[in-house]
Amino acid sequence: MARRRSPWPRPQIQASRDAAGVIRRRSPRLHPQTQVSEEGAGVIRRRSPRLHPHIQANVKVSGVIGRRRRRRRGTSPAATASLPDGDDVLWEIFLRLPPQPSSLPRASAVCKQWRRIVGDPKFHRQFHAHHRKPPLLGVFLRGGKEEGIVFNPILDPPDRIPPRRFSLELPSNGGDHDVLYCRHRPGSNCDDHDLLHCRHGLVLVKECVSGEVIVCDPITGKQRRVAVPPVFKWDHLWGVVLCAAGDQGHVHGSCHSSPFKVVLLSLFRQDRQSLACVYSSETGEWGDLILGEGPYYIQNSVAYATLVGNVLYWAFNGNCILEFDLDRQNLAATAGPPITPDFYYGDSQIIHAEDGAVGFAILAHSRFRMWQRNVNCQGVATWVPWKTIEMCNILGLSLTWEQMTWMGYDEDNDVIFLYVGHNVYSVQLKSMESKKIYEAYWISEIHPFTSFYTTGTSIDGGSNPAEMLHGTSDACLV
Repeated sequence: MARRRSPWPRPQIQASRDAAGVIRRRSPRLHPQTQVSEEGAGVIRRRSPRLHPHIQANVKVSGVIGRRRRRRRGTSPAATASLPDGDDVLWEIFLRLPPQPSSLPRASAVCKQWRRIVGDPKFHRQFHAHHRKPPLLGVFLRGGKEEGIVFNPILDPPDRIPPRRFSLELPSNGGDHDVLYCRHRPGSNCDDHDLLHCRHGLVLVKECVSGEVIVCDPITGKQRRVAVPPVFKWDHLWGVVLCAAGDQGHVHGSCHSSPFKVVLLSLFRQDRQSLACVYSSETGEWGDLILGEGPYYIQNSVAYATLVGNVLYWAFNGNCILEFDLDRQNLAATAGPPITPDFYYGDSQIIHAEDGAVGFAILAHSRFRMWQRNVNCQGVATWVPWKTIEMCNILGLSLTWEQMTWMGYDEDNDVIFLYVGHNVYSVQLKSMESKKIYEAYWISEIHPFTSFYTTGTSIDGGSNPAEMLHGTSDACLV
């Protein structure tokens, strides 16, 4: 008699027969994920919801189990982010190219797609906004008798721009004469043209014979002439040109189509008074004459204007400072930091200090000393010593070179220019890195020229056709 085993003592084992009648048993201990049962002729296999709670078995009439496929992570429409297309990726890459003159022309020479992207005016605006500060392309200075005002590039190839590319092409009124009699300024003599100032990609020149100042855009070649009010004293005249664009997000350095302002300053030594006036290209008129106190003594006529915030500063005679508030239209004379006698006749300059504060620097022999002006909550300003530097050590020269001359200041990049032994050096004030930029056999004040080297519209409101710099024609970079 065959013994039958009850399924109750061993609930872990269940049997089923296949077509051949062979009994196959699986232990749920070894295979807890599999359970076997019979239903009609079909075989049903289900996975344990404890081990696989995401899978449920649904038995259909035919005995076939329909399973829901597990959705892969990250494939949800809400979680899926569309990848940018090729132009968008290239756009973001090109925005991060260095703002040097050769960057975009090299990219545009690769293919038509790249040329189309870097030639887009919208891309130019975003490129300028990304970098904020325009690069220092070179300096403008007074050349020899035959040269007049010339551009001297200071970048290395392939970013070096030929001097002829930024020729101002000013007319010569004097023929072979070096000095002219000024019809508009009786009793004074001067050269054809004197360089007054450079800022925001524009150059300001005074023309003695015509009694005008000329605003030049070296990149577009456009010029705007403005007659100087007769009240200004021509032999003691300083001028500033600056962009007047108030658009949100506007970046200075590509202001070819933007309105501009010209600020003129004149000093009257006898009355110890100063006179200022502002010209606006939007109205085409000069504003009101503004009188203020002036320095009692002018050692020399070289004074470089510095714009800090919305105030222009000139440093004269050691620690005498003239400041002109563009918003309040106010002209005032203030005192700089107390200086010792050995620095009194040095070359002084207003510079940018830390956290947007006003700085004062003076160079005497080879020593360079800086102060920072702090203003408390009551509006009281005090000068605090900042740094004292031996410039011979910075330039790598021996201490025998004690005579140095201040040549200019680039406030956009915080760089000063020094003349030492027939050479002009640049010194970055934050890093104190120095570089010999060119040789010079005479001392001439220089004006740094900073700008994004891209095409655009001109200062007279006209528009030039879109041009790309491909390293051809007169835009060729050498």
